[in-house]
Amino acid sequence: MTSQPKSLFLIGTSHIGKSTCAHRIGGATGWPVISTDMLGRHPGRPWTGVPGAIMEYYLRLSNDTIHWFLRVHHENMRPVIREKIRTVRQAGESFIFEGAALRPEYVADWEIGDALVVCFQVEDRILRERIMTESRYSEQDEQTKAAIEKFAERSLRENQAFAEASQRQGISLIDVTTPENADRATEELVLRLAGSSGPLSPSSRHPRHRWIGSAPGVRNAWPTWAASTSINDDDIPIIGRVEFR
Repeated sequence: MTSQPKSLFLIGTSHIGKSTCAHRIGGATGWPVISTDMLGRHPGRPWTGVPGAIMEYYLRLSNDTIHWFLRVHHENMRPVIREKIRTVRQAGESFIFEGAALRPEYVADWEIGDALVVCFQVEDRILRERIMTESRYSEQDEQTKAAIEKFAERSLRENQAFAEASQRQGISLIDVTTPENADRATEELVLRLAGSSGPLSPSSRHPRHRWIGSAPGVRNAWPTWAASTSINDDDIPIIGRVEFR
C-alpha cells in the first residue's frame, strides 16, 4: 500500500505543459493550483506586446548570460517558495504546485512532506516547435525572431538541466512529448493523488512506463510493476513517485 500524497509538485521548463496538466488535475481532485509565476516573474516570452526592456534583455545578452540570469532568479525565488509551501502545509491543505522555478535540486530543502514529485520532459525538437508555433515566429520581424531564438535556446537548456538534476535527485521523469502521453500522465497522477495503489488497470497503464530509480534519502513508494521494470530504453515515458524525508 502507498499512502495518499498530500501535495503534487509538477516541475519542468516552460512550454512543457505543466500548467495545463496542473489545472486538469486540480479540476479532477478539487485541489488548488499554485504557480511560481504568482510569486515572482522573470523576463519571459519575447513576443506579443513585449516591453522594450525585455526585448533589449534578449537581444543584448548572450545565451549563456540569459540562462545564468534565469538560474539566479530561481535562486532568489527559493526562500519565497519555501515560505509558501510552509504556509499551505500549516493550513493542512492539499495542493498542486507547478512552475519552472521549482528546480529539482531545491526540492529536498523545502520540507514538502508526503508529496508526489514529477518532472515533465519533452523532446527538444517538439519543445522548439511549440515555441515557434505559439510565438508565430514566421510572422515576426527580424528583431523579434532573434529574441524568440534566444528564448527557445534558454528553454532547451533548461529542459536538459531539469532532466539531469531530476536524475541526480531521484525525481521521476515523465515524457509528455505527445498529447497521448500527457493525457495518460494526467490520468495516472489523478489516481495517485486519490490514493490508488498497486498496478493500474490495463486501460490506464502504459506498457512502456519505466522507473528510473531512487537517490539516497528518497523512498520508493511506486507500485512493484513500475519499480521492477528494466530501464534500458532512453526514448520512453518515465513515471514514478518519490518522497523526501
